[in-house]
Amino acid sequence: MSNITLQPIAPDVYAAPQLTPEAMAAAAEAGFKAVINNRPDAEGGPDQPTSAAIEAAARAAGLAYAHLPVQGGYQSPEEIAQCAALLKELPRPLLMFCRSGARSTKLYMQALALDN
Repeated sequence: MSNITLQPIAPDVYAAPQLTPEAMAAAAEAGFKAVINNRPDAEGGPDQPTSAAIEAAARAAGLAYAHLPVQGGYQSPEEIAQCAALLKELPRPLLMFCRSGARSTKLYMQALALDN
Protein backbone atom coordinates (compact mmCIF):
# COMPACT_ATOMS: atom_id res chain seq x y z
CA MET A 1 0.00 0.00 0.00
CA SER A 2 2.95 2.24 -0.68
CA ASN A 3 0.95 4.69 -2.80
CA ILE A 4 -1.74 5.11 -0.12
CA THR A 5 -1.22 7.32 2.91
CA LEU A 6 -2.01 5.34 6.06
CA GLN A 7 -2.40 7.21 9.32
CA PRO A 8 -2.04 5.05 12.45
CA ILE A 9 -4.76 5.94 14.97
CA ALA A 10 -4.19 2.96 17.29
CA PRO A 11 -1.68 0.09 17.33
CA ASP A 12 -3.97 -2.01 15.11
CA VAL A 13 -6.24 0.62 13.49
CA TYR A 14 -5.33 2.88 10.57
CA ALA A 15 -7.16 5.63 8.68
CA ALA A 16 -6.79 6.30 4.96
CA PRO A 17 -8.21 8.60 2.31
CA GLN A 18 -10.70 7.27 -0.27
CA LEU A 19 -9.84 3.71 -1.29
CA THR A 20 -10.76 2.00 -4.53
CA PRO A 21 -11.90 -1.56 -5.10
CA GLU A 22 -8.41 -2.25 -6.47
CA ALA A 23 -6.87 -1.19 -3.14
CA MET A 24 -8.62 -4.03 -1.28
CA ALA A 25 -6.19 -6.69 -2.50
CA ALA A 26 -3.27 -4.46 -1.47
CA ALA A 27 -4.86 -3.94 1.96
CA ALA A 28 -5.13 -7.70 2.44
CA GLU A 29 -1.53 -8.18 1.26
CA ALA A 30 -0.45 -5.52 3.78
CA GLY A 31 -1.97 -7.65 6.55
CA PHE A 32 -5.28 -5.91 7.17
CA LYS A 33 -8.18 -8.15 8.19
CA ALA A 34 -11.09 -5.68 7.93
CA VAL A 35 -12.15 -2.40 6.31
CA ILE A 36 -14.71 0.19 7.43
CA ASN A 37 -15.90 2.60 4.74
CA ASN A 38 -17.13 5.84 6.37
CA ARG A 39 -17.89 7.66 3.13
CA PRO A 40 -21.48 7.95 1.85
CA ASP A 41 -21.96 6.71 -1.71
CA ALA A 42 -21.79 9.48 -4.34
CA GLU A 43 -20.47 12.01 -1.83
CA GLY A 44 -17.64 12.83 -4.24
CA GLY A 45 -19.79 12.61 -7.35
CA PRO A 46 -20.35 9.83 -9.87
CA ASP A 47 -16.64 8.96 -10.15
CA GLN A 48 -16.44 7.80 -6.53
CA PRO A 49 -16.50 4.01 -6.22
CA THR A 50 -19.66 2.62 -4.62
CA SER A 51 -19.68 0.79 -1.34
CA ALA A 52 -21.00 -2.30 -3.15
CA ALA A 53 -18.01 -2.35 -5.51
CA ILE A 54 -15.55 -1.87 -2.65
CA GLU A 55 -17.30 -4.52 -0.55
CA ALA A 56 -17.17 -7.09 -3.38
CA ALA A 57 -13.45 -6.47 -3.83
CA ALA A 58 -12.83 -6.58 -0.07
CA ARG A 59 -14.63 -9.87 0.34
CA ALA A 60 -12.83 -11.31 -2.71
CA ALA A 61 -9.55 -10.37 -1.01
CA GLY A 62 -10.63 -12.13 2.21
CA LEU A 63 -11.36 -8.94 4.18
CA ALA A 64 -14.28 -8.32 6.50
CA TYR A 65 -16.13 -5.18 5.34
CA ALA A 66 -18.52 -2.69 6.91
CA HIS A 67 -20.11 0.44 5.45
CA LEU A 68 -20.86 3.06 8.09
CA PRO A 69 -21.40 6.26 6.10
CA VAL A 70 -21.16 9.43 8.18
CA GLN A 71 -21.10 13.11 7.33
CA GLY A 72 -17.84 15.02 7.61
CA GLY A 73 -18.96 17.65 10.09
CA TYR A 74 -21.18 15.63 12.41
CA GLN A 75 -21.47 12.06 13.59
CA SER A 76 -24.63 11.23 15.51
CA PRO A 77 -24.60 9.37 18.83
CA GLU A 78 -26.13 6.41 16.97
CA GLU A 79 -23.35 6.41 14.36
CA ILE A 80 -20.71 6.64 17.07
CA ALA A 81 -22.32 3.69 18.88
CA GLN A 82 -22.44 1.71 15.61
CA CYS A 83 -18.74 2.38 15.12
CA ALA A 84 -17.98 1.25 18.67
CA ALA A 85 -19.84 -2.00 18.00
CA LEU A 86 -17.94 -2.56 14.74
CA LEU A 87 -14.64 -1.91 16.49
CA LYS A 88 -15.49 -4.69 18.96
CA GLU A 89 -16.55 -7.25 16.35
CA LEU A 90 -14.27 -6.74 13.34
CA PRO A 91 -10.89 -8.47 13.22
CA ARG A 92 -7.70 -6.46 13.45
CA PRO A 93 -5.63 -4.92 12.00
CA LEU A 94 -8.43 -2.67 10.78
CA LEU A 95 -8.40 -0.03 8.05
CA MET A 96 -10.96 2.79 8.16
CA PHE A 97 -11.37 5.27 5.32
CA CYS A 98 -13.28 8.34 4.16
CA ARG A 99 -12.42 11.23 1.81
CA SER A 100 -9.26 12.30 3.66
CA GLY A 101 -9.02 9.99 6.69
CA ALA A 102 -9.92 12.76 9.15
CA ARG A 103 -13.58 11.77 9.54
CA SER A 104 -12.64 8.13 10.20
CA THR A 105 -10.09 9.23 12.79
CA LYS A 106 -12.63 11.47 14.54
CA LEU A 107 -15.25 8.71 14.48
CA TYR A 108 -12.78 6.21 15.95
CA MET A 109 -11.84 8.59 18.76
CA GLN A 110 -15.49 9.27 19.61
CA ALA A 111 -16.30 5.54 19.58
CA LEU A 112 -13.31 4.84 21.81
CA ALA A 113 -14.52 7.49 24.27
CA LEU A 114 -17.81 5.58 24.69
CA ASP A 115 -15.92 2.78 26.41
CA ASN A 116 -14.15 5.09 28.86
